Amino acid sequence: MAAKSQPNIPKAKSLDGVTNDRTASQGQWGRAWEVDWFSLASVIFLLLFAPFIVYYFIMACDQYSCALTGPVVDIVTGHARLSDIWAKTPPITRKAAQLYTLWVTFQVLLYTSLPDFCHKFLPGYVGGIQEGAVTPAGVVNKYQINGLQAWLLTHLLWFANAHLLSWFSPTIIFDNWIPLLWCANILGYAVSTFAMVKGYFFPTSARDCKFTGNFFYNYMMGIEFNPRIGKWFDFKLFFNGRPGIVAWTLINLSFAAKQRELHSHVTNAMVLVNVLQAIYVIDFFWNETWYLKTIDICHDHFGWYLGWGDCVWLPYLYTLQVRRWAELAQRGIWQTHAKLSPCRSVCPWGHQSCPLFLGRREGLVY
Repeated sequence: MAAKSQPNIPKAKSLDGVTNDRTASQGQWGRAWEVDWFSLASVIFLLLFAPFIVYYFIMACDQYSCALTGPVVDIVTGHARLSDIWAKTPPITRKAAQLYTLWVTFQVLLYTSLPDFCHKFLPGYVGGIQEGAVTPAGVVNKYQINGLQAWLLTHLLWFANAHLLSWFSPTIIFDNWIPLLWCANILGYAVSTFAMVKGYFFPTSARDCKFTGNFFYNYMMGIEFNPRIGKWFDFKLFFNGRPGIVAWTLINLSFAAKQRELHSHVTNAMVLVNVLQAIYVIDFFWNETWYLKTIDICHDHFGWYLGWGDCVWLPYLYTLQVRRWAELAQRGIWQTHAKLSPCRSVCPWGHQSCPLFLGRREGLVY
């Protein structure tokens, strides 16, 4: 398949002082210019089946107490039909749509309208206006790093509501979990489609766009490198680091609240998974400036892979453990969990040790 010709890119020096031709680098780094049959088949498979995979897991938890073989066994043995399972699935509701719209709007406001103040009083934390890596076209984007601030304010509001304000039930996410899934899918597809149209007709940086000539690959992997609206709203950083990751720990807290509502206590397993995943999320926001120089920002273009993935795949599949614990009453044994804690603590940070992820300085990934 013919690839779009590459623009002339100025030369730049690498970390060791050796001059590199960015034209060659652009062809070698980042998403493909050409698509082989295997990549295309993989892309089409994911576009077709990834939404159903998420639905299957969530439906199994809702209707079969997270027994993943339950739906298959019921269908094979004739105890249920696909139409029966679908009929039991809660539809999108006005309440869920309003909640999700309010949630995303709130995160957009925190991202764009509230400059970071945490870096002024937290020793070692780097926030505020920071520069990203040099793009293949030689562009250096600036970012308002305020993710830790957004996470803290969101969770302070959550706890204030739970203990003082009582504006909504702490179980609100659990109680609207599947209707919210439909809202997340709508946003994921909407932003991915908008990003593709924007890449064709009004890109932020046309020289950083990549076209393969294949619609499905372009939609999945993205055309624009750093699509933006205005000066500060960067699609990639926002969707990678706001609606899904900030929500991750709120979802866990809501599921813990549901467990307490159902069983009058919160199990040690629920506490442990909440704490460990919260450490991971806080670590992400503490190192958000460093994240600007990693593979996620320096490599990926913004398409369905990130747009839908951040809205749906991340918050719904990363919280499956807690969804399962929410309906269990067993308190468990602390000693057993203590033995597993080192593994649970180390595993989430494994990807950060990958050489491809450690693109900390400008030019390293090129």
